[in-house]
Amino acid sequence: MLLRLAYLAVTNTFAVLRLLPMGDRDKDVEILALRHQITILERRLGDGAQVRFAPEDRAFLAALLAPLPRDVLRRVPLLVRPDTVMWWHRDLVKLRHAGACVPERRGRPRTVRSIRALVLRLVRENPSWGYRRVHGELATLGITVAASTIWEILKREGVDPASERASTTWADFLRSPTGALPACDFIETLTLDGRRQYILAVIEHATRCVRVLGTTAHPTASWIAQAVRNLVMDLEDAGRRARYLIRDQDGKFPALMDEILAHVGIQTVLPVSGCRTI
Repeated sequence: MLLRLAYLAVTNTFAVLRLLPMGDRDKDVEILALRHQITILERRLGDGAQVRFAPEDRAFLAALLAPLPRDVLRRVPLLVRPDTVMWWHRDLVKLRHAGACVPERRGRPRTVRSIRALVLRLVRENPSWGYRRVHGELATLGITVAASTIWEILKREGVDPASERASTTWADFLRSPTGALPACDFIETLTLDGRRQYILAVIEHATRCVRVLGTTAHPTASWIAQAVRNLVMDLEDAGRRARYLIRDQDGKFPALMDEILAHVGIQTVLPVSGCRTI
């Protein structure tokens, strides 16, 4: 297209030079002859036919005719409408601006390395912080960065969401350095005379040792609390330290039980609904 456009520019430059020595009468005669030929061409094409212009022809005609006033352009006999010529000219202007505005590097600019390191440090030192909390802390420090950028940094580095980083998973339980990871539950049984009994048992996952804390027909809150106190003393006497105690969501477990365990540094953990602890 560029070679064709250059060829048209050179040939029409020579045509302009040829018109310089011509008088006004000769030019008027040539213009009338060209207009008559255009009329004949339009008559041969018919009403519904359209003339196909090459891209270089459009560019040349747009550059030649666009500077003319609109009223003058409407009086010039053309194979296309004056609005079409102006449309071609707008395309040329858009292409020129598009070529001048192309950035050296496409896409979003890279995040500064120091900001990436700061984001990862904040998340590492504060496991409960999500990307929005980190975004707010950076804004407090006067660092302008989008929340979506922080999310992309964490995702690219393989950092889990805050809810998964802050919560305790079963894998954490099994990798716990403590000597005991107990789980307690009630075992229902029937005696020979048909009475129902509830056995409170605790199993240590590290040693598979089962401790029977007691049995009763009526597991009251006070009875369970005393059984838990006995368990704590047994663990201390055996030299075993536990950070967690797993139990289900049975209504027989009172809130006092969790308070007793929390007082000695044992956290009560509830498993997924529908799963048994023992």
